[in-house]
Amino acid sequence: EMFGNVVLGLPRSSFEERIDDVKHEAGYYEDSELQVDDLKEVVRRFKAVYEENDTEFPQDAYDQLRLAVGAVFDGWMGDRAIKYREVENIRGLLGTAVNVQAMVFGNMGDTSGTGVCFTRDPNNGENELFGEFLVNAQGEDVVAGIRTPRPISELQDAMPDVYAEFKSNTDILEKHYGDMQDVEFTIQEGKLYMLQTRTGKRGGEAAVKIAVDLVEEGLATTDEAVGKVLPEHLDQLLHPRFADVESASYKEAVVARGLPASPGAAVGRLAFTNEKVVENEKHG
Repeated sequence: EMFGNVVLGLPRSSFEERIDDVKHEAGYYEDSELQVDDLKEVVRRFKAVYEENDTEFPQDAYDQLRLAVGAVFDGWMGDRAIKYREVENIRGLLGTAVNVQAMVFGNMGDTSGTGVCFTRDPNNGENELFGEFLVNAQGEDVVAGIRTPRPISELQDAMPDVYAEFKSNTDILEKHYGDMQDVEFTIQEGKLYMLQTRTGKRGGEAAVKIAVDLVEEGLATTDEAVGKVLPEHLDQLLHPRFADVESASYKEAVVARGLPASPGAAVGRLAFTNEKVVENEKHG
């Protein structure tokens, strides 16, 4: 599915419809419930998606690698990549690079899993792990909205030894980089693999608190901490907000909940894709 969608540009919905049909026929809710024979049927139907689009899944591993590397290079000039560089004011780069490495598998049973995690809460800056994970899943399952992930705190009950090692690793990373980190990880049959870390993005309120806490914890100097609070963070603190989110009237009016993608309160028409947002803006 991921190869077909990301590398060959086949619609993800075509694959999702096929696997949903198999789960429905078998009486399952989660992908992880599928048995061997069910997965064989999923593969057969996925191959049919390729055939419907006049292509096929390459059987040679080097062909798969060549096409995957090419997709990364092609993605450099994709609409989302261009918009990201524009928003982040990234200029003067000639292109991107591809890092090829051995893969670990989070979908090898109940002792495997994958997740993403901030070392501090990016919304309010609290010094506690903030993230999500899935048992018996690959990384794409967490971020694609295909399955409902579990809060990272539940990893402590599901895999206590792995959680303890993960918490220790995140402490090491924060001390090394002197800042809140955004971490991706995979667990393969009880063994933890730290896949990636980068400085975590945060909202205005969190930026101020994290900056102060880093100084108090001896992880940053005052000058370094001030540099971590950006002008846009201060702008976010001035955005309109609901006056009392704990009031009964507010709670009674809530119709849905989710993770905030931007700070402040807003009124307007909902858009569920980036492209729709841009289209709505053009039409006022």
